[in-house]
Amino acid sequence: MIKVDLITGFLGSGKTTFIKEYVGYLIKKGMRVGIIENDYGAINVDMMLLEEAFGDKVDLEMVAGGCDADCHRRRFKTKLIALGMQGFDRVIVEPSGIFDVDEFFDVVNEPPLEQWYEIGNVMAIVDSKLEPNLSKESDYMLCSQISNAGRIVFSKSQLATEEDIAATKEHLSAALQRFHATRELKETDFFVKDWNTLTEEDHEELLSSGYTVEGHVKLNLEDENGYQSLFFMNLELSKDQLVEAVREIYDDPACGKVFRVKGFVKEDTWFEINATRHEFRATPMSIGQHVIIVIGEEMDEAAIGSHLGQTS
Repeated sequence: MIKVDLITGFLGSGKTTFIKEYVGYLIKKGMRVGIIENDYGAINVDMMLLEEAFGDKVDLEMVAGGCDADCHRRRFKTKLIALGMQGFDRVIVEPSGIFDVDEFFDVVNEPPLEQWYEIGNVMAIVDSKLEPNLSKESDYMLCSQISNAGRIVFSKSQLATEEDIAATKEHLSAALQRFHATRELKETDFFVKDWNTLTEEDHEELLSSGYTVEGHVKLNLEDENGYQSLFFMNLELSKDQLVEAVREIYDDPACGKVFRVKGFVKEDTWFEINATRHEFRATPMSIGQHVIIVIGEEMDEAAIGSHLGQTS
């Protein structure tokens, strides 16, 4: 049977960066790998990053967004069926940072998928410096993602203090308690290492993460979801100007609660932009698209656009 892994995590946690590391190791082991990508928004920046990293070494499929939950589930199942017929050794699913993990378990266990697939690993990627003041909906996402994870993998741990990491672990436990989850976290559930220094033993440990089956109170996100995804096209900003604009957006309460800014800017070459409150990365790329995407809750498009130099 084909093993299918779910790599989940909240907005801006570093899922795509982790997948590049994880899938790179699978390829070195000689595995044929398929990846299913789903982004929150119609333009999938993360898929472009994976195409840049792997080219034709993996099969990349995208679940298009912009539809209701039932439609999304049907599209996800269709992609799994298509990959299941191609004889991959491993299929990796990277959902949006706004994703209820129960959908993954439900779909994989439906016919005919249960005849082709077995769940391998469920890993939740968590920013080591997790934002402390999250909404009820965001804490629910965290609860959903970590409840069934075989390992909770901390990202950017080299940039965090011991106090930051301890506070993040406490927040995760509190999120589980908030939704009456049956899972209780142990120190062995966490994987906290600099991804730039992973050894073969580290990779093998991650490859055997497995998953758990735990319960928690469900939240109807269709009624209470306040997430937004704002798209800004063809901005006339340099990389340095965008750095300053993003800092202003995070510091301006009028912009709302911004979780992540991503997209591309072009100078002599394309730069992929990925920013959270604690980190701004601009990575040279051979491909790109003139778009900046801002993801968050209760955001004010006009206020954000003013910082990005967009005029109405």
